[in-house]
Amino acid sequence: MAVNLAVPNDRQVLAIDGVQVFVGQAGVKKPDHDDLTLIVLNGVNSIGAVFTQNRFCAAPVQIAKQHLATDTGVRALVINTGNANAGTGRQGLADAEFICEKVAQQIGCAAAQVLPFSTGVILEPLPVDRIVAALPKVKVVHWPQAAAAIMTTDTVPKMASRTVSIDGHKVHFTGIAKGSGMIHPNMATMLGFVFTDADIAQPLLQQMVAEVANTSFNAITVDGDTSTNDSFVVVATGKTELGRIDSEASKDYAAIKTVLADVALELAQAIVRDGEGASKFITIDVRHALTEDEARQVGYAVARSPLVKTAFYASDPNLGRILCAIGYAGITDLDVSAIKVYLGDVLVAEKGGRASSYTEEAGQQVMAQDEITVTIDLARGEAQAKIYTCDLSKEYVAINADYRS
Repeated sequence: MAVNLAVPNDRQVLAIDGVQVFVGQAGVKKPDHDDLTLIVLNGVNSIGAVFTQNRFCAAPVQIAKQHLATDTGVRALVINTGNANAGTGRQGLADAEFICEKVAQQIGCAAAQVLPFSTGVILEPLPVDRIVAALPKVKVVHWPQAAAAIMTTDTVPKMASRTVSIDGHKVHFTGIAKGSGMIHPNMATMLGFVFTDADIAQPLLQQMVAEVANTSFNAITVDGDTSTNDSFVVVATGKTELGRIDSEASKDYAAIKTVLADVALELAQAIVRDGEGASKFITIDVRHALTEDEARQVGYAVARSPLVKTAFYASDPNLGRILCAIGYAGITDLDVSAIKVYLGDVLVAEKGGRASSYTEEAGQQVMAQDEITVTIDLARGEAQAKIYTCDLSKEYVAINADYRS
């Protein structure tokens, strides 16, 4: 059960001018199940994307990168669930290309203008014939149906929408994402897609996507495993009447980036809230680090620790595990006597040991909550970072033990 994750209804999720959404059933893993999504982009648009850093990156990731490098524009995204098309060698690449060719024929564009995405089981051949056969049968849907169609072990669809008024012009944003397990930077198996009718120059949009990813999809961890298929894509259709944004000096740049970052963070946090077997949503807030990278390094060490995560699942204030993770985070000149650690608003540790004011009862009260913030004050500088994670439960083991069943 997702932790305090409300699912928007149809009216709350905005259509984006210049984007058409289709869903179909290819039977990739199981019959009578929406598992194929086709998103068609009309006219000229800009696109920015970042992908997994896993060296075994999936065939669709490799093809998507190649197609983006052609600089011919993007007219469609095609997404299948149930099979990752990863660890599939040359045949996997050929299969991804073949699907792009079939989409191109169907909508009337070049194959290089189609980006493929897959998610699901790794090291199994993609049933490409089933996907190709299903493409002509896809039906027009709204975003909630597409968000559901890209799910794998997710328990709920993940969506976010915003409207912002700038200089009298409304700009709209809608995003969908999937992810529940195999979540860890870089990137956080996840797929995230955000669409806006803003007009943003491609080089600037690419820069924005990379920066926004670092505070959203690259700031989450469920189990410490970085997927082969992670992709975060932002499409700007340029259909709004607001003027073009082509540099950081553009007067509307900050407002647009703020909304994009907000949508991305909501989607990223939704992935953690729906982490496999999760019962708690946990924020690791690292403050007063020398650099942001250092803050993230400490945050990740705590957030991905199985011992820390199982303590949260048990609501057990065994908080020495947090100190242990901070200590092995890799900050070689860390002065542990200067660090303060808070559980919620309860001071747990200071001066190298347990805070004199701390009581087990106070810790227990915080640990029993389903949303918890751990604040770590390193007392080294002015940088900070937040990492988002969840607890590690027995159900996580059960879900992944039965994943291919």
